[in-house]
Amino acid sequence: QVQLVESGGGLVQAGGSLRLSCAASRIIFSFNAMGWYRQAPGKQREPVAATTTGGTTNYADSVKGRFTISRDNAKNTVYLQMNSLKPEDTAVYYCNTAPVPHPNYWGQGTQVTVSS
Repeated sequence: QVQLVESGGGLVQAGGSLRLSCAASRIIFSFNAMGWYRQAPGKQREPVAATTTGGTTNYADSVKGRFTISRDNAKNTVYLQMNSLKPEDTAVYYCNTAPVPHPNYWGQGTQVTVSS
């Protein structure tokens, strides 16, 4: 079964941290760069961070220095460590393939809410 399942979101105060996880089907994870995306209320979904199968990473300018993406190839899981969170980071966070997300792989996402 092809699926992506995100978890780890929650409510946190500004300046706090969260760690998101995305468990992927092996068929997706093994052969693809993976990324995290987010969609804030009233805005389009945007890329946040990505990691290749070899571990090379890149980040949106808005999160550089605060977020860290990583992947555990043995567990078919990709993580997003989010530090120094800001209210503008509030969004539903999704994982998917990168740099082009597969339209059929979107999961339910995980809500991150940062209070000021």
